[in-house]
Amino acid sequence: MAGMAGAANLGEFAGAIGIRAQESALIQELKAGSEDAYAWLVGEFHQPVYSLVYRILTDPADAADTTQDVFLKIFRGMKHFHGESSLKTWIYRIAIHEASNRRRWWFRHKSKETSVEQTEGGSQHCSMAELNSALVDRHKSPFDTVADHEVQARVEDELRKVPEPYRTAVVLRDIEDLSYDQIAEIMQVSLGTVKSRITRGRDALKKRLTEYVREIGPELGLSAVGVFPEKDSRRGCGKRIEVAS
Repeated sequence: MAGMAGAANLGEFAGAIGIRAQESALIQELKAGSEDAYAWLVGEFHQPVYSLVYRILTDPADAADTTQDVFLKIFRGMKHFHGESSLKTWIYRIAIHEASNRRRWWFRHKSKETSVEQTEGGSQHCSMAELNSALVDRHKSPFDTVADHEVQARVEDELRKVPEPYRTAVVLRDIEDLSYDQIAEIMQVSLGTVKSRITRGRDALKKRLTEYVREIGPELGLSAVGVFPEKDSRRGCGKRIEVAS
């Protein structure tokens, strides 16, 4: 049994080495200016980056503009990337930095502006269908198990009201499914701070959703345990919404 466990660990280690080797080769191609490598990078990361930025900014137009800025920073900064972290961690760090800068700018300038069209409820408003479409992430996430679109939209809406930096910590952990170590690297804080922010963010979100789940739970078969599904073999086993401790 010990031999089998050792073999499994060795296989995982070998797999990790293989992944790092592939990423190293990709980085070299990016540094060399390969158009194919950049096309792959955009195809692989555009939607995840947009989703992450949107959940920080909560405005589709700002998120789209910021996502473009993120990829410009990636292209320009690739020559300075030396692999101190994974490529994904580096990209997400840029995304959060740019989104945070845009958010600070918004509070300083844009929040002072008023829009007559939006006040009058004109065509500037996005429909819920359009918003859900914009939020679709082509990669699997804990939200994939929430089958009911109404519930997903409500969770997204309440998540946007969770204050920073707790919202970003919850997004990275429970939506992007990153490890605590990766989140610590991205947010450039200690592991203890990451865990604290995730706990506080989950608690805030759970409090915001408790009454809603209590109201619609019996009809939709939801359990008011929390708000995110567990990331294990029970994935896809119904409409249970849960927050891990």
